[in-house]
Amino acid sequence: MTHTYHISGMTCNGCVAKVKSELLKTEGVQSADVQLESAQAVVTASRHILVADLQRALGTGKYSITETTQPVNITDAAEPENNSYYPIVLIFGYIAGVTSLIQFAKGAFNWMEWMDSFMAGFFLLFSFFKLLNLSAFAEGYSTYDIIARKARWYGFIYPFIELLLGIAYLISFRPMATNIVTLAVMGVSSVGVMQSLARKSNFQCACLGTIIKLPLSKVTLFEDLLMVAMSAAMLAFQL
Repeated sequence: MTHTYHISGMTCNGCVAKVKSELLKTEGVQSADVQLESAQAVVTASRHILVADLQRALGTGKYSITETTQPVNITDAAEPENNSYYPIVLIFGYIAGVTSLIQFAKGAFNWMEWMDSFMAGFFLLFSFFKLLNLSAFAEGYSTYDIIARKARWYGFIYPFIELLLGIAYLISFRPMATNIVTLAVMGVSSVGVMQSLARKSNFQCACLGTIIKLPLSKVTLFEDLLMVAMSAAMLAFQL
């Protein structure tokens, strides 16, 4: 069953991520689509949930939730605000294109160097989008990552981990250690995405921060597993 609620107290995307995160923790809640502009949350649950229970999930401080009688289009409510993968496809295309041009300019195509450059561009660019609104990213990431869900501080340092990995690939700093860290970090990230997809949870992907909204999907999983595969391939080459 799907209901729409009015949420008061939200002032930014960080608030949206916080409200969504807390609602999703409520037993029975399957998905929550929270909108800042309309100050609403469309909640799909496996059973009827009292407004008082949802308010308890949000706490008694900044946010207040009340049920509204506004009709809800269940089909629309089940979909994320932006269901287009064009931004992430475009970004991958740009990175792949630029790194390929670097290799062709050298007169010979070296796959190991290409992957080094690709991963440097990937981590530097993706960390940039996350750092545009760090607190909102941390809240959004905590809704599906297995570490950030239990330790919120991990969501705040994750973009900096990506930034440091990008720099490490760019300057070829300790390649073996860099690939091991990448394999571990992206492997753990993949587990959280796989678990959420298995539960068919309707979460917003935080891979591009909160500026560009993407649904959590197999594309997100592909992105993580691609980094795992590349780092594993380079490790195998280095051994």
